Amino acid sequence: MEYVEIARAESERGDLVLRERREDGAPATLELRANGVFVMDTLETSTETALAEAALAQVAEPRTVVVGGLGLGFTMHAVLADSRVEKCAVVEIEQALVDWMRDGTIAHGPGMLADQRIAIVVADVGVALAEAAPASYDLVLLDVDNGPGYLVHDVNRALYEAPFLEAARQALRTGGVLAIWSADEAPELERTLRTVFGNAEALAYDVLLQDRDEKYWLLVARVTSEA
Repeated sequence: MEYVEIARAESERGDLVLRERREDGAPATLELRANGVFVMDTLETSTETALAEAALAQVAEPRTVVVGGLGLGFTMHAVLADSRVEKCAVVEIEQALVDWMRDGTIAHGPGMLADQRIAIVVADVGVALAEAAPASYDLVLLDVDNGPGYLVHDVNRALYEAPFLEAARQALRTGGVLAIWSADEAPELERTLRTVFGNAEALAYDVLLQDRDEKYWLLVARVTSEA
């Protein structure tokens, strides 16, 4: 197996690297890593699709959606496959990643970003939601980490704490949903969601990852008229 670096960028959060894994007789796989930590690749995108579909199923009319985290674009792409979605705001903190998607460094990027329903916001998702107009969105979908137990950056811990969750609640319309994908159960996060929203639910999903059966969790909290 051979690894070839395609692009690299440095920010205050550290280094972001895009590289290809190349094996004889197999198509090259694009891989994204942050500070040496694997984030995602193009070989296995089933969890991104499952996250989007599971989250969208929680909302009757998900006209306006926020996706926290661009990654390689597959969660956003799956959200936009739902014809009910009229606008998808994708909040990504790394300008370099947005640039790689736009300029074709990530080959599928320009095609994905051509959808006119997309609005890319380069910002910390916590800040973006805190500054959003109240009751602006039907669904906020957090795809920054694999849950609170698998942080890409230590500072992301704040995304699973009450101040951020309250900002997400304020940005949602009545009936709107905050959905967080996690590779493991997260009882502390579920308790915090219940405190902030007055309700929370942890839904288990079976996901097939390269012929391995895995269980992921979708933590859901809903804005009710009583919240």
